[in-house]
Amino acid sequence: MNEAETFADLLKARYSCRAYRPDPVPQEVIESALRDAQQVPSWNNVQPWQVIALTAPETAAFAKAFYAHVETGERQSDIPFPLRYEGIYQERRRTCGWQLYGALGIQKGDRAASGRQMRENFRLFGAPHCLLITAPKDLGTYGVLDCGAYVTAVMLAFQARGLASIAMAAVASFSPFVRDRYDIAEDRDLVCAVAFGHADPDHPANSYRTDRADLSEVVDWR
Repeated sequence: MNEAETFADLLKARYSCRAYRPDPVPQEVIESALRDAQQVPSWNNVQPWQVIALTAPETAAFAKAFYAHVETGERQSDIPFPLRYEGIYQERRRTCGWQLYGALGIQKGDRAASGRQMRENFRLFGAPHCLLITAPKDLGTYGVLDCGAYVTAVMLAFQARGLASIAMAAVASFSPFVRDRYDIAEDRDLVCAVAFGHADPDHPANSYRTDRADLSEVVDWR
């Protein structure tokens, strides 16, 4: 298998994992994945990402505290969330959501069941590990863009080691709580979290896969 085929297989195999086994990942495996992700390109090679890597015990403590906090805490993010989803973007978003609900047997209109599943975000879907990604405020959009590339590299590095992951904006939607807990400097924005570990292959939340648009939908040849 050549490098292009290996890369394509990694991209196709990766998915947003929403159920994990509890067993922790050895630190040396995590470090090797993060070391590989450092090779991702960034604007002028500034490498703006900073990572708070939570151990398995701290991830469990954080998930418990975070789940409790969101019951009464106010949503507030460092980086503005999308203003709206319209057209094909809304269609893709809805399709993704209904694929998840369908896999879990949640019927349309069952707000209690969909609410329970939504709250799984706040316990990190039971993942044994979590990374918190921050960017310098002064670098604005381009710093966040570089962090997005880094997050993709991290998730592919985990996939190459047989680990599952999910990038989580839900954690960033309660940034004051996270900032206070981990003493994040005022000159940095919380971009997102990455929850990861060994996937639970028998959980229905991991039984479906989203599709991708054809090139004809996203590439305009000139």
